[in-house]
Amino acid sequence: MEIISSLLPGAMFLSLIILLFSGAPVAIMLMGTSLIFGLLAIWTGDMRLVHATLLPNRIFSGTIDNAVLVAAPMFIFMGLIMEKTRIAEDLLLTLQRLMRVVPGGLALAVVLMGTILAAATGIIGASVIMLTMLALPTMLENGYDKGLSAGTIASAGTLGILIPPSVMLVFMGDLLSISLGRLFIAALLPGLLLAVCYVIYIVVRSFLQPSLAPKAPPLSNAEKTGLWLETIKSVLAPLLMITAVLGSILGGIATPTEASGVGVVAALLLGFLRGRLNRLTLKEAMDGSVTSLGMLFFIFVGATAFSYIFRKVGGEHFIVDTARALPFGDWGLLLSIMVMIFVMGFFFDWIEITLIMLPIFAPIVPLMDLGDHIDKSQMIYWFAILVSLNLQTSFLTPPFGFALFYLKGAAGNMLAMKDIYRGIIPFVIVQLVLLGLVVAFPEIALWLPNLVMQ
Repeated sequence: MEIISSLLPGAMFLSLIILLFSGAPVAIMLMGTSLIFGLLAIWTGDMRLVHATLLPNRIFSGTIDNAVLVAAPMFIFMGLIMEKTRIAEDLLLTLQRLMRVVPGGLALAVVLMGTILAAATGIIGASVIMLTMLALPTMLENGYDKGLSAGTIASAGTLGILIPPSVMLVFMGDLLSISLGRLFIAALLPGLLLAVCYVIYIVVRSFLQPSLAPKAPPLSNAEKTGLWLETIKSVLAPLLMITAVLGSILGGIATPTEASGVGVVAALLLGFLRGRLNRLTLKEAMDGSVTSLGMLFFIFVGATAFSYIFRKVGGEHFIVDTARALPFGDWGLLLSIMVMIFVMGFFFDWIEITLIMLPIFAPIVPLMDLGDHIDKSQMIYWFAILVSLNLQTSFLTPPFGFALFYLKGAAGNMLAMKDIYRGIIPFVIVQLVLLGLVVAFPEIALWLPNLVMQ
């Protein structure tokens, strides 16, 4: 019995990895694994029956009844309001008109649009599909390379996973038990820097290979009519909304949860002022929010059950002891975790990786000693940003990069999968370069929160 008890943590972790590749629904797989190993733990005496009865209370009072997680549905609803009232569509069309004569201008407009969308919503699927349907035909009509077009749209559409207010950051803040406001501020500079890196790549490549991103014909006098007024309405209005959300967090006026409410009110007001907020758009936005959150929280409940049982069978000590036994040292351990997350990104979505792996890796982080490279008190925030940057690649890496499927589904016959794969490789390399820079220079992530939240 004692031998079986000692094997439970390793067997539970191994079962998780194997079942993740089985194709079974993640939430069901997590709950099933938790049930089987919970019963084994009761049988071996590692867990008493009374501990099992505490699990529902842990789920409903610790996970579901969590004020911080209220921000997630609110930010999703805010993004869907922008989509359904076509505020985002107006923004992209205006940016394309403004930048069409610049080399690579249409691609740059897509990156700017992706950055603004990212700061307004964390809904990756909706962003990629919207950018594909609105930008891809125009880019191809103007002679843009299919690979560059695909890579630009897919990478710009996934910026919302990193730039706050990101739904992923909301869940990460809760899982790591850290300040969501500080995490938002820490992610802001790396997120914007990643967008700048995309811009630099596009500008340099367009300069070196003009045939890949030719200039569009200049606007006619008729097309210029009313352009500046439309620019004010289409660009300034969303920027004011983003300023209201992020400004209230940065200024310490509101918590991220309160700021999410501010964002929803601002999105509703913008939709109303544009004359596009009606009962149908409101219903579609609410239905979309409930569907997205239902799926997220179903996995969240399964992950909570798994982490609870895993701790009860000694999983936390198993992970820490295994990590300490590795001959790599703390730097090697950090690299191993980053490589593991990167490889998992080829096969799994950020939801599975975040909700399953973060609770497993979290106990290791405070034990790391990287010398003078970073203060231990800030290690967890730096680690969270590294994971966030790493997870962004999961949307773009084949075979299961979700952004690639969204892009292909919306593009139809306009793009072949080989065009998409060819186009995303340089953008994944750009992401990995930035990840390396944040590893080498932690202040990229920590300077702004230390400045704002002294």
